[in-house]
Amino acid sequence: MEWLVYLSGEIHTDWREKIQLGAKEHNLSVHFTSAVTNHEASDAAGDVLGDETSQFWRDHKSSKVNSIRIKTLIEHCDIAVIRFGDKYKQWNAAFDAGSCAALGKPYITLHDEDIIHPLKEVDAAAMAWAQTPEQVVEILKYVISK
Repeated sequence: MEWLVYLSGEIHTDWREKIQLGAKEHNLSVHFTSAVTNHEASDAAGDVLGDETSQFWRDHKSSKVNSIRIKTLIEHCDIAVIRFGDKYKQWNAAFDAGSCAALGKPYITLHDEDIIHPLKEVDAAAMAWAQTPEQVVEILKYVISK
């Protein structure tokens, strides 16, 4: 079986690449998916539907277009990894975690120890909390290979 792993959250570091490389190094039967991680492209996803004079409506249209991809990928994934970084608040990641919980999709949270408290409910519904991409790879290795 090839596992489908959805990578959600923070887009400003290389955590996705580290997980993908680790999975490849261990020959894990896994395929990774993700939301669009190019910030400018994501923000402009709804621009094809016409210009807006209000930033609210531009963001609204783009979030709906982006959600077509995100909702579909989450619904089809076997497991999600949801990364919360320390520089920006990832409300979208929290929403993805809630979607996973509502759909009964197992997920792993990935974040530093200093944000345990604000993420306590998100972590409580997660199957695991990892602090490094390498820990995520070890979890995937165990779950997929054993």
